[in-house]
Amino acid sequence: MIRSTVTCLTAICSTARRSAAIGIFLAVALLAQKKPITVDAVVNAPSSSLGTITWAPDGERFVFTERGQISMYEIRSGKERSIIALDKLRDAAVPAPPAPVFDWTNRRVGEHDVQWFADGRRLLIAAAGDLFIVDINKGRFDPLTQTSDLERDPKLSPDNRYVSFRRGPDLYSIEIASKVVTRLTSNGSDTLLNGQADWVYPEELDLDSAHWWSPDSHYIAYLQFDIAHEPIYPQVSLLNARGLLEPERYPKAGDPNAEVRLGIVSVSGGETKWMNLGETRDFLLARVVWSPLSREVMAERLNRVQNKLDLLVADIATGASRVVLHEEDPQWINVKGEPKFLLSGSEFLWTSERTGFRHLYLYNINGTLEKQLTTGNWEVENIAGIDEARRRVFFTSTEDSPTERQLYAVGLDGAAKQRLTRGAGTHTISMAANAGYYADDYSSLSTPRQRTFYKSDGTEVRPYRTENPASTNDFEILPTDIVQVKATDGTLLYARIIKPAGFQAGRKYPAVVVVYGGPGAQYVLNRWTGLTWDQVLAHKGFVVWQLDNRGSAGRGHPFESMLYHDMGEHELSDQKDGIQYLVSQGFVDSRRIGLYGWSYGGYMTLYTITHAPGLIKAAIAGAPVTSWRNYDTIYTERYMGLPEENKEGYKRSAAVSGAAGLEGTKLLMIHNVEDDNVHFQNSIQMAEALEKAGKQFFMLVYPQKTHGVSGPEYKQLLEEETAFFEENLK
Repeated sequence: MIRSTVTCLTAICSTARRSAAIGIFLAVALLAQKKPITVDAVVNAPSSSLGTITWAPDGERFVFTERGQISMYEIRSGKERSIIALDKLRDAAVPAPPAPVFDWTNRRVGEHDVQWFADGRRLLIAAAGDLFIVDINKGRFDPLTQTSDLERDPKLSPDNRYVSFRRGPDLYSIEIASKVVTRLTSNGSDTLLNGQADWVYPEELDLDSAHWWSPDSHYIAYLQFDIAHEPIYPQVSLLNARGLLEPERYPKAGDPNAEVRLGIVSVSGGETKWMNLGETRDFLLARVVWSPLSREVMAERLNRVQNKLDLLVADIATGASRVVLHEEDPQWINVKGEPKFLLSGSEFLWTSERTGFRHLYLYNINGTLEKQLTTGNWEVENIAGIDEARRRVFFTSTEDSPTERQLYAVGLDGAAKQRLTRGAGTHTISMAANAGYYADDYSSLSTPRQRTFYKSDGTEVRPYRTENPASTNDFEILPTDIVQVKATDGTLLYARIIKPAGFQAGRKYPAVVVVYGGPGAQYVLNRWTGLTWDQVLAHKGFVVWQLDNRGSAGRGHPFESMLYHDMGEHELSDQKDGIQYLVSQGFVDSRRIGLYGWSYGGYMTLYTITHAPGLIKAAIAGAPVTSWRNYDTIYTERYMGLPEENKEGYKRSAAVSGAAGLEGTKLLMIHNVEDDNVHFQNSIQMAEALEKAGKQFFMLVYPQKTHGVSGPEYKQLLEEETAFFEENLK
């Protein structure tokens, strides 16, 4: 728009100088019309218009949920239509009685609320605790269940004759034609969970379900969790006249984990056949996958500290198992994805970081490596799909840059690797099961997220949507730049920076350093961010800076495992190098630097201000881990080992141990009283240590039962955080 205006003016203006002046004037005027990003803009930002895709069996259509409607989109025609309003189903559901206490075990469970029948004409939809079958052409629905019980984690059988689900801690199946319900397990209790994971498995192993249909629909594999020995953390709701105890089973570093075993039960019920996977007490069962032939089931077993992994295949008739693949790592093994069987059942795809970078491998069922499909100093992010007819596998990777994600295809013989996506930035792929089409959700630092559909050869079919274009049109989103920083030892690090609105060279600005810094996460990426609190700070006159230190993901295992058994020290060293680089650019006032982090970032905030006095003037630590003895077994022991075997490491890395080192920094700690993940006791212990050391600090608490602050309180949180930095850095 600005460019065409300038061109038109140039044609009628008598001099190039005059046209340039008018063009600049108009450009500035148009920019001035855009509104600065405020807390209200962030809080009221529209929800994503690019919802989750659920592909139809033919790979030609998909359904999605938007504004309370289930709708369908056809790829070839680009036509979209509504199928049913979710309120119709909710109104038909039987209300469930209120639970006496909060159920913490249902956190982070990845239930599929919408599933296609194989005929492509019906959907199985879970709504308000009941199950419904919806005709996509007529919009009519038939209740499959109408009970006051909650039917959780429903799964349609491959032959579409049954649906499995969980009621409380037990598994059930229902025959669709007759609506006859069969109870598959009957010994479930508060401490014995059938087909239901405990709190820590979904949180730290990304195990989002605990039961799976066999491909022939005759059996269900499920995990049974005995959590009787997991200690109880005494969560309590304090919002009424009397406190209400809401106990949470939560194993902290060194505590007993759940005892987990893998069983097979017939869809018609009967005794469970337990698989003999060797010793499983004090081990972790991280993944379960059926063989396409339905005679065997595969499981990943890790030792407790997660540096040894066995991939086992068990015969469902006898329960006997054999190890087909074994891996070890000097530090730890990251579990990511799962084995992907080819239809023959004789081969499977495997990803491993054995070379220091995650790559693709093709194995046969006997454990013989047939081919390493990818290689190089870059990471395979995930497997997007498999085209067996053309013997190709699709995957996203960091090959072009660790700050990008691009889609590639490679032959199952390791040949003919090619990049399919276009445009520097981040591409998130959703591919149809038959690999005919894929959706590419693309964005970059300068390009808002947009979804486009492609054929599997990379040929564009049609653009779909740009996410919330009004945000870009109405608000002045200040540019974010990625910069490269050399650590003291020469290691290349990546950081992002937002300069304040109206930036003037030669002026010194206050800065807010945003930190996470922990393993399994990467924040400096070439992707669109849009309406964020970072932008609020930049419009308030702050430089915003974030650096991914060693310990972060996306750069290979040696880069991430630098913090092994010694959290805090190496991350801080890189963060100090980043701040030194930032100050050296000449526009940041070294006496007015703030630090902000949540969760691991909250830990890094406290560790930094207690171990690098004088560096930070004002700091906000949200939901911080203040001692790794307080955090869960699977995450903590992966990186820190067992407490009794690394006593000094646990003590040295604890932020609470360094409380006396706080000097010259204004500190605000924020925490939810019933945080299910990083317990409130972390901040209480830090508060006690600071008080005993005679250190002053501020604290802000919320009553929510989650790790983050949401709802109406979110606005209040952002306002408080913004005001804190304005009061202490300006």
